[in-house]
Amino acid sequence: MKQIKKGAIALSMLSLAVIFSCNKDEENVAEVEATNIDQAKGIERECMYVDGNWPSSATLSTTLTSGAGTSSDVTLMTNQNTAIKTFWRGSSVSAPTFRFVRNGTNWNSTYNAISYSNGKIYYGEGIFRDAKSKDASNLINVMILAHEYGHQLQYAFNLPSVRESTARPNELEADGMAGYYLRRGYGKSTFSSIATGYEFAYSIGDYSTTSSGHHGTPAQRRSAVRLGFLLADPANAKLSASQFDYNFFYYYSGVLSGSYKTGFAKPEGMTQEGHELMMIHMDELKRIQTGQMSDEEYFNLE
Repeated sequence: MKQIKKGAIALSMLSLAVIFSCNKDEENVAEVEATNIDQAKGIERECMYVDGNWPSSATLSTTLTSGAGTSSDVTLMTNQNTAIKTFWRGSSVSAPTFRFVRNGTNWNSTYNAISYSNGKIYYGEGIFRDAKSKDASNLINVMILAHEYGHQLQYAFNLPSVRESTARPNELEADGMAGYYLRRGYGKSTFSSIATGYEFAYSIGDYSTTSSGHHGTPAQRRSAVRLGFLLADPANAKLSASQFDYNFFYYYSGVLSGSYKTGFAKPEGMTQEGHELMMIHMDELKRIQTGQMSDEEYFNLE
């Protein structure tokens, strides 16, 4: 059976088990990769089995337990699931199926959020609870959800255009898409206003650079969120998912290679004003990406 493709923000290693149905007596269900996010299949009812990426005792839910969050939190996340979809894709497609994953008070066991290629986002209560404890406004949770929706865009449009032997391009692009949404879709006009969000991205970076599951170093994740935020400047036209992919990797590759210092041309589709704005920040992005920028300076970026 073909295993489902997914994007995860996990801190722990995920199981490689196949997806199981909720009913113990039913046959195992093989999830086939979808070509569009509104083609979700499978069973999303509240039941005893989620899939092999979660504990066998975990359950799906449309609500949060009292120890994890409130009904207002549920409303926010449900509404944002639709809002993020509408921001990127309009009203012509459905929002992903969104569910919380519970496992009692064993919060570490649900410290994960997974975006599935058949149009589902499963969000662990453990990671929701921790993110809210770091920012009661839930900005971190909105950023995580925007990151996971970035993977939905990757599934739908065969992104990212840059491929590596690790998950780094997928994860950095999803970080960038989250930064883009927080400014352009969620209305956070200053970088300092999303400080808790980009610091969370920083905290879950890793240095396992040769591992297939490598998500990018902490400094790289910081720079990806910053680049997405800069691309969202009102001086630039709103980008589609594919346009974002092109511009994100155009500028990010220039940062990695240092080629932006010598004859770095304006990319197709970017206004001259927008390109000049990006060029002003390229040295800054390089210093973030290499870890040379101090926390104090980073926190005070505009």
